[in-house]
Amino acid sequence: MSYRPTPPRPMPSGHPSHRRRRKRGAGKLGIAGALSGAVAMAAVAAGIVVFRPPGGEDPGSPSGLTSQGDGTQGELPSGQAPATGPALSVTTPEGYGYGLAAAKAGTDDRPLDDAQPPPEGTTYAYADYVLTNNQRRPALLDYPADLFLPREHVPDGSRERCMPQPGIPEDMCTLPNRSRVTARVNGAEAPISEAGDTLIPPGASYVVRIATDLPVKDGLKPEDLKLYVWNARYTSDRKGIEIAFP
Repeated sequence: MSYRPTPPRPMPSGHPSHRRRRKRGAGKLGIAGALSGAVAMAAVAAGIVVFRPPGGEDPGSPSGLTSQGDGTQGELPSGQAPATGPALSVTTPEGYGYGLAAAKAGTDDRPLDDAQPPPEGTTYAYADYVLTNNQRRPALLDYPADLFLPREHVPDGSRERCMPQPGIPEDMCTLPNRSRVTARVNGAEAPISEAGDTLIPPGASYVVRIATDLPVKDGLKPEDLKLYVWNARYTSDRKGIEIAFP
């Protein structure tokens, strides 16, 4: 079965990638500049629903809340969890716990509903993953995963915008991108708003799509794309940790 939720209503915009993320939510929590966070591989049991068929799907709009993504407003479709690779658990300095499990990656001329048509000979890269609040309390809607691709697939005019990161292969880099929640998993409660922040209810899981804002060369293969967690907010040693696809 393939996971094909009905398109969600437009969701808020707001924040660029980890290295470009807004400090608003983090500052409000007093966590800006935090350099620690426990990271451990975990089985799908820790708050992430049992992942079985369908695959992630289309999606939403620009910048959102932290990683580079969108918040949420209006209703989100609900569907079964897509097939995923092994889950990764991360914990932030203030105690939020997230589960991350990669579903699929690829290229598309319109990976998000508001994407502009790419120039001839180019397209956009994207990846879908399942994000879960592993805690028994609401957690800030955050996007720990970042999308990386081989530098050789970045058009010459954009290469200076494609950034390498510590602990990730030198030939890989991450372009400006944005993340958006595209669906609730297995009837999970929708995100909630509190004091200007968007939160994930306890135990809720969502399908998230991360897509490049800048085009990439045609010919980029799904297996060339990787998801990593590298930001100091989620890792204790500043080394990128891969979230493996199925």
